[in-house]
Amino acid sequence: MAWIEVIEPERAEGKLKEIYDETLRSRGALAAVHKIHSLHPESLTAHMALYMTLLYGKSPLLRRERELIAVAVSRANGCPYCIGHHSDAFARYEKDPAKVQAARDGRWEEFAANEAALCRYADKLTRAPSACSEADVAALRAAGYGDQAVLDAAQIAAYFNFVNRLVLCLGVHLEGEAERQGFKY
Repeated sequence: MAWIEVIEPERAEGKLKEIYDETLRSRGALAAVHKIHSLHPESLTAHMALYMTLLYGKSPLLRRERELIAVAVSRANGCPYCIGHHSDAFARYEKDPAKVQAARDGRWEEFAANEAALCRYADKLTRAPSACSEADVAALRAAGYGDQAVLDAAQIAAYFNFVNRLVLCLGVHLEGEAERQGFKY
């Protein structure tokens, strides 16, 4: 249970019902992170638009890399909800369960150098954003990423910092494993 009122789908009316129905259609399931917006439905629409752009829009970053950033940020923030969902999503692109666990544990040395660089960048942006410098961008360039990929990595990391904080400060609980199976990653 979240720490604020949440309107469940069976009680939704009007605009909220329309937004819930669209979210179900596009995402396959309605997650707790979606429902936490129920008292301000327009924020769910904006949230999903940003999520879809960053995680599914055109980018030089692979979907795998985007989900790895999501796990790295969520791990740094101690957000079990997003670690759970985005480890599930990462597992769709990484078939080795040991690598998925390495991501959950923050063992970046077990990844290719370019992916490890993305994770270290996401971790630093999360833990010490004021310490980020041009040297961090240079490290991503040296790992093979161009400026659009760097921008996308920064935006994805910033987005997950927002979502992690929303989830953590409002008591959004991770759904069970069976409930998470319906999501389109």
